[in-house]
Amino acid sequence: MTVAATAEAYRHCESVTRAAAGNFYYGIRLLPVDKRLAMCAVYAFARRVDDIGDGTLDAAAKLRGLDAAVRELDGLATADGDRERAAARGGAGLQTSTDPVIVALADAHARFTLPLDALDDLVEGVRMDVRETAYRSFDELLLYCRRVAGSIGRLCLQIFGSRDPRRAAQLADDLGVALQLTNILRDLREDAENRRLYLPLEDLTRFAVGAPLPSGDDAQRDALIRFQALRAREWFDRGMPLVALLDRRSAACVLAMAGIYSALLDRIEADPARAMRERIALPTHEKALIAVRSLLGAVR
Repeated sequence: MTVAATAEAYRHCESVTRAAAGNFYYGIRLLPVDKRLAMCAVYAFARRVDDIGDGTLDAAAKLRGLDAAVRELDGLATADGDRERAAARGGAGLQTSTDPVIVALADAHARFTLPLDALDDLVEGVRMDVRETAYRSFDELLLYCRRVAGSIGRLCLQIFGSRDPRRAAQLADDLGVALQLTNILRDLREDAENRRLYLPLEDLTRFAVGAPLPSGDDAQRDALIRFQALRAREWFDRGMPLVALLDRRSAACVLAMAGIYSALLDRIEADPARAMRERIALPTHEKALIAVRSLLGAVR
């Protein structure tokens, strides 16, 4: 692949990220250019996979689309072990791909040795969406969160680098869980309209509220939402020590992402009923201010 084609592929991924990653892009833009572009390649692939799961095709067609995404990952092989994986699973070679997302992702993989198993986990998490998986307990929901968001945390960490890779990997996974738990609260109504419920059924029983959109006594429903928000904050507390293991720009990126999501949690906790009515979001100026404060706060 030519340098010009690779640069164009990254531009495509960056445009996708800027348009679709309303919260994450404020952190991503704080990174140096090579890391920022690699993050955009990862996000563009994740967006593609997520769009398959959220699209209008029937379940069988969605699963075929996810199978195709896995074959694209098999084509990212560069190391000997990866080539064996591609051969065993029938993945196409990189040289045959002109898809800008795959071209950029391949270059990011060559530069940062992305953990392809994390991308596999992402796809498996979206399969759970397609199959309309119900989560009886938090432990079952935790598996989903680790697949769709903890996986992204591990990919980000590989791009960031860290002072203690083993410890950082666990912290990045935990932080991903915190972000996903926040997403679940933010998207309650939208998910219910798509026949999805990500709150553990055991929690609905505990607070005596109904499904798919939690319904019933307002006080009980609000208590359920605040309980879920508290759980998300506990996972933020688990994951935020990651910041101390990163370089300044990477730490600023994490602080910005976490800061934006923490502010979302503040709004949800302050008005749980609103989370039932609409998708809560922060205004652009507030997200920009959090990003600036994150960069200043990451000064060592």
